[in-house]
Amino acid sequence: MTSFASYPSLKDRTVFVSGGGSGIGASIVEHFAAQGAKVGFVDIDEAVSTALVKKVETEGHGTPFFQRTDIRDVKAYQAAIAAVAARLGTITVLINNAARDDRHDLKEVTPEFWDERIAVNLRHQYFAIQAVAPGMKAAGGGSIVNFSSISYHTMTAQLSVYQAAKAAVIGMTRGLARDLGPDHIRLNAITPGWIMTQRQIDLWLTPEAEADLMKAQCLKEKVYPPDIARMALWLAADDSRLVTAQNFVVDGGRM
Repeated sequence: MTSFASYPSLKDRTVFVSGGGSGIGASIVEHFAAQGAKVGFVDIDEAVSTALVKKVETEGHGTPFFQRTDIRDVKAYQAAIAAVAARLGTITVLINNAARDDRHDLKEVTPEFWDERIAVNLRHQYFAIQAVAPGMKAAGGGSIVNFSSISYHTMTAQLSVYQAAKAAVIGMTRGLARDLGPDHIRLNAITPGWIMTQRQIDLWLTPEAEADLMKAQCLKEKVYPPDIARMALWLAADDSRLVTAQNFVVDGGRM
């Protein structure tokens, strides 16, 4: 990380990350901690999250504050966000990262499945924003980064409910950017391409799929979690202070 940008405005800033235990979220936690930020995060996987905290400590970047929380339980989730603020100080950076892209077929989708997928991929973002906005306003502003997905642009098969949620993230981001702008709260979205998390590699990265991906991308390299984390850093830092209501695609030029 030393060959990349450092952001003095992130030092000592309180950052909250959802789904921070693994994948893109874990890289985001590591990158903000390396900038000197005070990082709190939630995840449902206690083992990987505890290991991440120890890893960050070993690297000399402080101790992230982890809470095992199910983001589908809005009341419990907002209580966890409040606990991070009480422990680390007012949250002025919110990274709405948590998501899950389980495949599904139209004929098998039930109303219960729909509701649960929307809760995992969209609803929690809105209610996290609701929880942090008053503190950000009192602090004089803040930055919120919401996560969308390239999948609804590329029309990836068997992801229709996930894609509905991720398309909605863009509309939510733009609407709330207008509503919260007078309070100096910025909202932007990141749309990742196919990011090589361990989950993606284990489940879907075949030689054929990789060959197709390289044909589709302008840049012939796989995209990894740190590539997304570095975009989140910039959007959180004062360097992007007048950037809001935008969507940043990080996909190696696939779209």
